[in-house]
Amino acid sequence: MPARGTASVRAVYGLDILVRFIAVAADPDKYGNSWQYNSRSDRHSQIGCWGVAFDLLATSALLRQHAESGKVVLGVNHTMNDFSTSRKRALDLVVARPAGPVPARGPSLRSIVTKKNIPLTDSERSLLLSLPDIPVAPVGAVLIALEAKAAMTAHVKALPRLYDELNSSHLCVHGASNQALAIGFVQVNSATHFASSVTNGYPLVDYPIRVTEHRQPYDTERVLKKVAELPRRSSVNGVGFDGIGISVLDFANQGGPVNLVTDPPAPQPGDPFHYDSMIVRMANEYDSRFAAI
Repeated sequence: MPARGTASVRAVYGLDILVRFIAVAADPDKYGNSWQYNSRSDRHSQIGCWGVAFDLLATSALLRQHAESGKVVLGVNHTMNDFSTSRKRALDLVVARPAGPVPARGPSLRSIVTKKNIPLTDSERSLLLSLPDIPVAPVGAVLIALEAKAAMTAHVKALPRLYDELNSSHLCVHGASNQALAIGFVQVNSATHFASSVTNGYPLVDYPIRVTEHRQPYDTERVLKKVAELPRRSSVNGVGFDGIGISVLDFANQGGPVNLVTDPPAPQPGDPFHYDSMIVRMANEYDSRFAAI
């Protein structure tokens, strides 16, 4: 595999934040095992989407204006209802018009950092404090809907479900509001071996750990090709995601380092699936689509 490592300078910060967060194991599960990634937990998807919201707020001048004037709120694990089919789906994070008066004090984009123990650098924290905060409050009309999915192990076996869950996400979002920006964020592991929390469903202090071997870069490339098959749209009249960002990570889920893969097969700068490209595109789409609210 090509060399791996974190980028030294980034215009956006979400991927670096996600890497640092996953590097720290979560609280022990029911077997007493602490995992960096647990497929039965949504901590990786929540923090990934928090990073996207942070980067969009820093990139979109209009979103900052809307946040400053109290025109937008956040919804965490918000359930959207497809008007055309009555389909329901819980989205990791949404940016929306408020459903009513917003409490003066309550959870917000900033307070999630403390609640979730998100590790920010001094410069990231300074940037966050310089931006207008967005409260977490009851959701009205959704403007941005974020869905994060991961393919960390058993890549090929997981492809049908990964595709179906992502595809149903944008269908539900646009069934509820054709104007909303539907964003998919896919996290792919390129490590050659991985310890799954599901495979190791027992106390590791009593039994040896089980490790799944991966065929790399083949497994990663298969996931990237499948994600590329997801429909995407360039106008409100189309069908598909408005933006898709992909992060390729390298870690064995055994307490060691988590590296952000920046060389191929990870999407390269200028690629529509490159995280930075997705942020810039979605910020521009927000600025043009919601200027009138």
